[in-house]
Amino acid sequence: MTDPAPLLALTLLMGASVAIGVAANRWARAGGFLKGYFLANRGLGSWSMALTATVMSGGTFMGFPSLVYQYGWVLALWIASYMMVPLCTFAVLGKRMGRLSRLTGAITLPELLRERFRSPALGAAASTVMTFILAFSLVSQFKAGAIILQTVLPALPGARGDWTLAGQSPDFVYGLLVFTLVVVTYTVLGGFLAAVWTDVFQSVLMAVGVLLLFPLALARSGGLEPATLAGVQAAGPGFAFAPGAEREFLPFTLAVSFFCMWSIAGMGQPATLVRLMAFRDTPTLRHAMLLLAVYNTLIYLPLVFTFICARSILPGLEKPDEVMPRLALEIASPLVAGVILAAPFGAVMATVSAFLVQISSAVTQDLYHRWINPGAPEARLRLLSHASIIGVAAVGATGGLFSPKFLQAIIVFAGGAAACAFLFPSIMACFWARATARGALASMLAGVLTVLALYVPGWITRQDPLIGEKGNFYPFYLFGFAPFVWGLLASAAAGIVVTLRDRAPEPEGVARFFAAPEPVPAK
Repeated sequence: MTDPAPLLALTLLMGASVAIGVAANRWARAGGFLKGYFLANRGLGSWSMALTATVMSGGTFMGFPSLVYQYGWVLALWIASYMMVPLCTFAVLGKRMGRLSRLTGAITLPELLRERFRSPALGAAASTVMTFILAFSLVSQFKAGAIILQTVLPALPGARGDWTLAGQSPDFVYGLLVFTLVVVTYTVLGGFLAAVWTDVFQSVLMAVGVLLLFPLALARSGGLEPATLAGVQAAGPGFAFAPGAEREFLPFTLAVSFFCMWSIAGMGQPATLVRLMAFRDTPTLRHAMLLLAVYNTLIYLPLVFTFICARSILPGLEKPDEVMPRLALEIASPLVAGVILAAPFGAVMATVSAFLVQISSAVTQDLYHRWINPGAPEARLRLLSHASIIGVAAVGATGGLFSPKFLQAIIVFAGGAAACAFLFPSIMACFWARATARGALASMLAGVLTVLALYVPGWITRQDPLIGEKGNFYPFYLFGFAPFVWGLLASAAAGIVVTLRDRAPEPEGVARFFAAPEPVPAK
């Protein structure tokens, strides 16, 4: 019989998240539905900014650990540049995005681009692209939540039968259903502010879970050296080597690619950009930058060490994505394992909630309210927001049944495509007065279409062309570099070329966006 302690810990976490959603719903009403539900009345403080911009998700605690477990020390290079994310994201775009959002009155990223460039077509395209990309992101998160719950749920009726759904076991299906119901409930109740508050609450749990798991794994494996030797014996010498040592996974060009992805492409994620529209003031931004750098270091370095150790503790896992929950249940007491599992579960819930709100805002504010019914009453907007969250969650949960072997494969695709679509248009909006709407639109489409074009061959052949591994979500690596590198280059080139060929915008039309900045108000 499954020990009830881990399930009890996760149940308390889910209950706390729903309670936070109720409280956030009451707080957000003070500024009106749209601004309160989708942007928290532009009142995020330093801790909220730092711990909701971590972009930690199922990838952090499920996908990334599974790759460390499978391929070894080289994954430290994969994630090393994450320490630079706060400096790149907050320092480069933070103040300008916050200022533009206040000058335009925008409460969503597509709305900001539309108002900055005075282009309804650009806003509609941004909404469509964002919805498409975030839908892919949701698939991996729903799978991660289901994997965690299936390890702790008791034997429900039929859960140990011989039936399957889309090739998934009964306990996975039950876990997926429970996760979907909980995350939809607290997101519907509280919107953006619920996502923010639960992010802060769950980020604390993440740090606690990681710092508990690391010493337990180190003690069980006997230290990093024995763990590494065990990994080499199980996976080959590449487990201990970096790029350049004739390793199959993550050769030099891909190591460079992923260093760029986390530090540079991380600036272009819609969930991050919308938080840059919601901070309180400039000191808040500065403090959040420092807090996030320290927090990322405390999370990611122990994760690398922990799952190097995991290869010797759990040497024969058939499904590497399950290594985090399996390791916690293997080396910790049931109650401590429950606390540890609250870390990845909280990360997944927070990410799903943020993505659901982003998609809901695109449907409600950028498409329906802007194009279909500008005079819609608040009650109708609220109903549509909730309905879109439920509908998108159902699609994401369904996709979770058909997800690929490694969660990180979807996360890399979605994160790269989002950056290629939104990073350079956002830079153009913030810093280039000469930029035009057609240039921003060309930049967005060139970036995301380049990424898609490089993924299609892998979807057709179902094989990674670089290392030969079978799967259904591998791209074509042009000259050995990841698709988002080419997507970013294509996005920048298209934006610059089209803008310079366009007629310059009227000076009075952009003057207010590039005048001497005034102090950012508290709210």
